[in-house]
Amino acid sequence: MTTTAPAEAAVHQNPSGAARPGPRRRPGRIRRIGLPYLLLLPALLLELLVHLVPMVIGIVMSFKELTQFYIRDWGAAPWSGLDNYRVSVDFDAPVGEALLHSFLVTVAFTLLSVGLCWLIGTAAAVYLQDTFRGRGLLRALFLVPYALPVYAAVITWVFMFQHDNGLVNHVLHDQLHLTDKPSFWLIGDNSFWALLTVSVWKGWPFAFLIVMAGLQNIPGELYEAAALDGAGMWQQIRRITLPSLRSVNQVLLLVLFLWTFNDFNTPFVLFGKSAPEAADLISVHIYQASFVTWNFGTGSAMSVLLLLFLLVVTGVYLLLTSRGRKPADV
Repeated sequence: MTTTAPAEAAVHQNPSGAARPGPRRRPGRIRRIGLPYLLLLPALLLELLVHLVPMVIGIVMSFKELTQFYIRDWGAAPWSGLDNYRVSVDFDAPVGEALLHSFLVTVAFTLLSVGLCWLIGTAAAVYLQDTFRGRGLLRALFLVPYALPVYAAVITWVFMFQHDNGLVNHVLHDQLHLTDKPSFWLIGDNSFWALLTVSVWKGWPFAFLIVMAGLQNIPGELYEAAALDGAGMWQQIRRITLPSLRSVNQVLLLVLFLWTFNDFNTPFVLFGKSAPEAADLISVHIYQASFVTWNFGTGSAMSVLLLLFLLVVTGVYLLLTSRGRKPADV
């Protein structure tokens, strides 16, 4: 005696008689895909709390007449509309004129600092590409300024820039006799060069590290072939090294620009709450407008304007640098 089960219970068949696969088990696949995002969720929430929430609060504060009289209950501060922005961009008034001066100082400082950091870092990375005795020690020494805590490094420079017993004046005036008298480095016009020196000193190792990593991806056969064709060192750097590092340098310059333009720790530790006029970076200027004069509405408006400027510069930079990229480089 034989029994036959219904065909649809045994196997799914299509009209042609071929077996049709059953439904795929998607829950396990969804779990595998969603698990990494679930693990990133705490960090994402923390980032939102640390960056997004203060940003939104700062934007709201920029539309309020928030002064020292409303510190205890800033939500009760009256709305001022765009008045804080008008005051900030009125370059004929004292507040706007001071902000414009600080902006121009910051632009000059950023361009010089980023350019020198990239130049020194690239030169050091190219120099250390060749194998020689002591290369590992030099690499470690070059990274010391980047590895040191910012406050410890800048405070050390504060002592070195002292007028009477600082190391800088001792070397320049007492030993090398390059100056007629000891210079004031933390006040006056020399404060700009002191700030630039500290910024370059602690920033170029990052450029060195990034460029050195990018050089590892350039095949050595290119340099060997160029040497056989009679290309010298400068021709190899111009024709092989720099074009090969184009994508690396694009990201490096943008990161250095954003870091340097927003740098607050270096001038604050170097000069204190009130930076000299020659070294009045916009980050310290906004701090003074907010926490020294107790005008948080105007300071918030300045911060929003700074954010918009950096967004525009970043967008234009990415647009210009992406035009020349080949599809394979994206």
